[in-house]
Amino acid sequence: MTAKEYNDCVKMYADNVYRFILKNLRHEEDARDVVQSSFEKLWINREKVDNARSKSFLFTVAYHQMIDTIRKNKKISLMDDFSFVNKTTSEPQQQLKEILNEALNRLNETQRSLILLKDYEGYSYEEISEITSLSQSQVKVYLHRARIQLKNYLVKPENVI
Repeated sequence: MTAKEYNDCVKMYADNVYRFILKNLRHEEDARDVVQSSFEKLWINREKVDNARSKSFLFTVAYHQMIDTIRKNKKISLMDDFSFVNKTTSEPQQQLKEILNEALNRLNETQRSLILLKDYEGYSYEEISEITSLSQSQVKVYLHRARIQLKNYLVKPENVI
């Protein structure tokens, strides 16, 4: 990977990696640190990383560093810093965002990461398996269970808009 390809990679993927990490960590400074160190590792390994695989490499490194950060900080109950909307607002779209964020908050870190990688970032099962170091069948099972949990939460009458 050349310096130009690295810079292009930063432009193309920095926001996606940051959003993914922030959704999981819910702490802006920690998310920035993880993203920065992920790009630093990409730079250090630029000669070994094929440009076509740079996105996968970045998400894999970021995912593992995110898990390390969670473990290091012992964040079992994550703070709700990610909430962008005020709870008193009456706009349906913002209420929907609140409900979806709350539903995602109820998932464990693995389930939340899998949902975000598959449904938000659009990765294939094979790519998610590579990023998370889970087998493809584990990814499918965990995703299925996470979706059921989300569905059960979202269909409760008190959560329906």
